[in-house]
Amino acid sequence: MTTTAISPLRTDFERSVANYWNTNRVDPVNLRLGEVDGLYHHHYGVGEPDWGVLDGPAETRDQRIVAELHRLENAQADLLIDHLGPIRPTDALLDGGSGRGGTSIMANARFGCRVDGVSISEYQVGFANEQAALRGVSDKVQFHFRNMLDSGIAAGSRQAIWTNETTMYVDLFDLYAEFARMLRFGGRYVCITGCANDVTGRRSKSVSRINEHYTCDIHPRSDYFKALAAHDLVPINVVDLTAATIPYWEMRARSEVATGIEEAFLTAYKEGSFHYLLIAADRV
Repeated sequence: MTTTAISPLRTDFERSVANYWNTNRVDPVNLRLGEVDGLYHHHYGVGEPDWGVLDGPAETRDQRIVAELHRLENAQADLLIDHLGPIRPTDALLDGGSGRGGTSIMANARFGCRVDGVSISEYQVGFANEQAALRGVSDKVQFHFRNMLDSGIAAGSRQAIWTNETTMYVDLFDLYAEFARMLRFGGRYVCITGCANDVTGRRSKSVSRINEHYTCDIHPRSDYFKALAAHDLVPINVVDLTAATIPYWEMRARSEVATGIEEAFLTAYKEGSFHYLLIAADRV
C-alpha cells in the first residue's frame, strides 16, 4: 500500500492542500530543525525553553536557537507517544497525516512495532520513506500516498492511531468514522491540535490568519468531542497545552527561521481565541 492508481485527492480543497505541502519543500523551520538529529517533523513544540541559548557567542546564536526549538518539537512528539498506551512490538500503528515522518520513526524506536504513515502530499511521502531507509527501519516504518479519510487499511488492524496537527484539513466526523473502523476494540487514538475557542475563535483575526497561511480550516474545540462521541471514541485524557506551547512560539519569533506567522499564533493563544490541545480517546 505504498501508492494507488486512483488518486487519493478527491476534492478541490484536498488538491489545494496537497499542492501547498508539495511546493513548500524548503520551508526554513522544519528542515533546519530536522538537520539537528535527522528527525524531521511537521509540528510545533512544547515545554520551557532554555533561554540561555540567546546568550553566548553571536556567531553560533542561530545554531543554538534552532537546536533548542528542535528539542521542544521532539518533546511534543514524545508527549504524544506517551499517551498511546501499552504498545507491543507485534502491534501496528497509524500516523494520520504523517508529514516528514519524524513522529512515526520515534514511535517505532520506542516500541519496535510496525508504523504506517499516510499523507496526501507525494513529496512528504517520498521524503519520509527516505528518512526511514536512512535509519534502516523501512521494514517496519513505511509511508503511503493515501487519504486518511479512506486509507484502505484493514478494519480492526491498528492498536493505536494518532494525528499531530493534521485534523484541521479534514471533516472530523468522516475522519473518526475511518479511525474507529481501523482501531481494535480498546485501541487508542491520540490527537494534538490547535482548535478555536467556541465563543471567540471564529471572530478572531489571528485564527483567520493562521487558516489563510496554512490553507486549513481550524475546528472549534467542541467539534472534536462531538465527532469522537459519534464514533465510539471516548476521551480518557484531555490536556490543554496552550501555556506549554507559547514559549516555543516566543523563541521561534526571535530566531532566523521565523516565518512571520508567529505573531498570529502568539496573539491567538494569549487572547484565548485559540487552544493547543491533546486528546487521548479509547475505542469502545
